[in-house]
Amino acid sequence: MNVRQLDLNLLVVLDAIYTEGGITAAARRLHVTQPAVTHALNRLRDHFSDPLFVREGRTMVPTPMARNLIRPLKRSLRSIEIMLHEVDQFDPATTPRRFRLGVRDVLESVLLPPLMQGISASAPLVDLDAVQTNRRSLAADLDSGELDAAIDILLPLPDSVNRQRIVLDRFVVVARRDHPDIHGQIDLASYLRQDHVLATVRRSGGGMEDVSLAQLGQSRRIRMRCQHYFAACRVVSQTNLILTMPENYARVANAGLGNQVLAAPVDMTPLDGYLYWHRNVDGDPASRWFRRQLLDAVSRTTGAALSS
Repeated sequence: MNVRQLDLNLLVVLDAIYTEGGITAAARRLHVTQPAVTHALNRLRDHFSDPLFVREGRTMVPTPMARNLIRPLKRSLRSIEIMLHEVDQFDPATTPRRFRLGVRDVLESVLLPPLMQGISASAPLVDLDAVQTNRRSLAADLDSGELDAAIDILLPLPDSVNRQRIVLDRFVVVARRDHPDIHGQIDLASYLRQDHVLATVRRSGGGMEDVSLAQLGQSRRIRMRCQHYFAACRVVSQTNLILTMPENYARVANAGLGNQVLAAPVDMTPLDGYLYWHRNVDGDPASRWFRRQLLDAVSRTTGAALSS
């Protein structure tokens, strides 16, 4: 295929349809009309002799050719975007930009309010997408520009991905307000006597708190496992089970439940996270600004010191 025969603006449309999953959403993202996106897609189909997207319900599902095209396309578009940003220095007060952050759902309700507060105050034209992180493709997503940055646990990623350690939270214990054995504080003996609920997506094994207990030669009874902290908090509010979870999310999740949030009775390893970004945007002014916003939001949320 000869690139001179293709209007390169069409590739931006291809990326938008793939990312947004539909023609109408792609049109909104590109600030053009829906017929204009449809016309561009028809031209792309003619050029590649492939439908590229097949409609299933309200979603445009990419064909194998579209999936093969998208990663190198995103990488190329990101390189062009970085080049233009480096030439035309990023000014948060006047530059339109949409950043995409990969973040686990448990961190969203804690991190996003201060993050968006900071962005709104200094960058009226900057938008934000917070999306689920796929750990297996995280390096590739950062490389292609599918993600501008991500926050997650320590992961075995290649050297092409830069990282900075951040202390996200500490662990606390949650018990219902009228728990018969717990009144405003809890010691280790009482903690071990209770039945526990563990929130984890893993089907077996304990949590980080069980590692700390094992170091003391102790163990606890995990009476119930569930997948989400909020569900666990609701269980705690209606039973005598107790829950160990990150403090900041505990304050949010239990605000309407009235549960007690107590200091943990043993020293537990702080909940560390890592801010990840690809080295190809290390010097990009826009990316550097966004990373500063993320670190400021973490600092305001936790009050914890950041370390490299």
